[in-house]
Amino acid sequence: MATLEELTVVATQEIEDAKPLYKQVNSQRLEFTDADYDQAIVDLANSKFDQQENGYKTARQEAYGSIADQLDMQYHDLVDDTTTWKNHIAKVKSDNPKPS
Repeated sequence: MATLEELTVVATQEIEDAKPLYKQVNSQRLEFTDADYDQAIVDLANSKFDQQENGYKTARQEAYGSIADQLDMQYHDLVDDTTTWKNHIAKVKSDNPKPS
């Protein structure tokens, strides 16, 4: 896993490669100032770090499916003596592991 400092280096290169960047101010298109570029680097690095540390949570939430679907799986597991829900949850967790 990358440190925030390492991701800042990556973000810096990405922002440098994307130059020039522009912003809209009072209906005028202006190129970023040095401070804007610096802030863009900080924001991108923080976003990359957050994705690295917490991206698995979003991926899991999407893969779990709705509560209604999970409850239906649990009901059918009880009625049919199966382990569909347990297997589904285990697969979602293994497909989207927590970062170590």
